[in-house]
Amino acid sequence: MFEATVRDGVCRCRRPNTRWLATGPDGGFRTADAAYDVTVPEGFDRTDLRAYAAERRDAAAFEAPGPTLLTGVDVAHARCASDGPVTVLATAGVSNPAALPVAGGTVGEGTADAPDWRPGTVNLIAVTDRALGEGTLAELLATCVEAKAATLAAVAGYPGTTSDAAVVGCDPDGDPAEFAGSATEVGAATRACVRDAVLASLGSRYPDGEFPRRVAEAEHGVVTDREPDVFAPA
Repeated sequence: MFEATVRDGVCRCRRPNTRWLATGPDGGFRTADAAYDVTVPEGFDRTDLRAYAAERRDAAAFEAPGPTLLTGVDVAHARCASDGPVTVLATAGVSNPAALPVAGGTVGEGTADAPDWRPGTVNLIAVTDRALGEGTLAELLATCVEAKAATLAAVAGYPGTTSDAAVVGCDPDGDPAEFAGSATEVGAATRACVRDAVLASLGSRYPDGEFPRRVAEAEHGVVTDREPDVFAPA
């Protein structure tokens, strides 16, 4: 589905003429020949992220511009999964979990911090060979995030980290798909690929299975303990 190449801390997912939707400050819709996942160094504090991404792509001799995700995880731990019309790449680190307590459930309390904190981040790049409209591509993004949250909740006890990000792409010239939710072929394949790619990357990043199961065990993280007002529409 795409050609994944790792070089000099940069992972390129090459797929010509792909329509992408990315999260983040440099996100949104665009058409490009590749998407990227880039490892940032310890102590990373750049704010000109578009320029930084271009510098890293150039240094790794990847010429095609495209949406770029940043992570504290070494992209040597990137793993891919493919099923039918979908391929997904994931890098998964959980040094900075973001817990969301739910009434009746349990979650580790507290926050943690350390001067040598290096964010983990769960990044996803998912591509389908189907042609999706902008709304359906956004639905595919939601399907990816849901699958990531379900996977992490099952194995780690929290739905994500403080810096997760995702890019989804489709083939504008492929067979059209009107929906990308969990009951569709594209959505079901995406859910399975996200699950297996995330688990494989976690297994590579933490081969002994020792990763934090609650925020207090992590290098850094947050617990969302706000109490909103709940009301019914008028």
